[in-house]
Amino acid sequence: MKKLLLIFLCSILTFYATAQNLTRVIVLSTGGTIAGQQPNSDKAGYVPGKIPIEELLKDIPSITQKAIVQGEQIASIGSNNMTVDIWIKLARRINEIFAKNEADGIVITHGTDTLEETAYFLNLTVQSDKPVVLTGAMRPATAISSDGSKNLYDAIIVASDTSSKGKGVLLYFNDNIYDAKNVVKTSMTNVNAFSSPNTGPLGQVYDSKVFYNMQTLNRHGGPAAFDVSKIDSLPRVEIVYFYADASNVAINAFIDNKVAGIIIAGTGGGSFNKSILESVKNAVKKDIKVVRSSRVVSGRVSINIVGEIDDSKLGTIVSDNLNPQKARILLMLALTTTSDKNKIQEMFFEY
Repeated sequence: MKKLLLIFLCSILTFYATAQNLTRVIVLSTGGTIAGQQPNSDKAGYVPGKIPIEELLKDIPSITQKAIVQGEQIASIGSNNMTVDIWIKLARRINEIFAKNEADGIVITHGTDTLEETAYFLNLTVQSDKPVVLTGAMRPATAISSDGSKNLYDAIIVASDTSSKGKGVLLYFNDNIYDAKNVVKTSMTNVNAFSSPNTGPLGQVYDSKVFYNMQTLNRHGGPAAFDVSKIDSLPRVEIVYFYADASNVAINAFIDNKVAGIIIAGTGGGSFNKSILESVKNAVKKDIKVVRSSRVVSGRVSINIVGEIDDSKLGTIVSDNLNPQKARILLMLALTTTSDKNKIQEMFFEY
């Protein structure tokens, strides 16, 4: 019955959107600070994901002049509790919406802690070139001067703009539009919490108008995306954080637990000490894929650095300019299609 009602509502929205020449946008909510509720509007503490998407949309009534908008609740969590299961659920729902022509664009509201990770996962799994835009907030909905309503309003503007098509999954925050691969959270407290250190933003929104200055050339979604339609789980990949005088206890524990892959968040260009090096050799012998990434916020990890690490000899993969958390996502998805190290390395250069 619910499915029939949804189809009926989508049909009405399609007719209305056509009649008014407005774009249809579905907002998928996962919770987060943008839906957070606090006991005191002037205090930092709050409970994430408490306010349903329908209530958030009521705070931006003028958006109805720009697009036909409907909300759908996918989850109600803080993004520190985001899971692979929810990622797969999101990707499947997005692909379903576009396959059935239920919307022209999609916005996802999300907590900021893992926002960049969800964006990158969807960037690799959404099988359409229609706009998908993620956004969130640094201040809960009930706070003084909350930033959520403006971010949500502008994200819908971005998703409804025809120039957003074909750019991969986007992230909108505090006036700026970022691509999913390069964006990273760079502040724990400021409302200007995101940036793309390697590239800068793709564009901006000003006065309800979208302006693009750049376009990413990296491969993303569309028909060639990773297919998660028949996948209920992903291979287990873990991250090992390296620091001065780090032991091999953590990496050895992952090896003993027979993980499918390990990302090393190394120093500088992806380096680590002799203790970790011996464990990496052991992991590779056990057919565990090891990727060298870096804890540094910008730059890239190069392959076969003279005098440092010979990846060809060691059997490791380099993350190029993917940070550890995004390298983990790509490796998990890559392992659903191949176990060939060389093919996986090409994916890191491509995506």
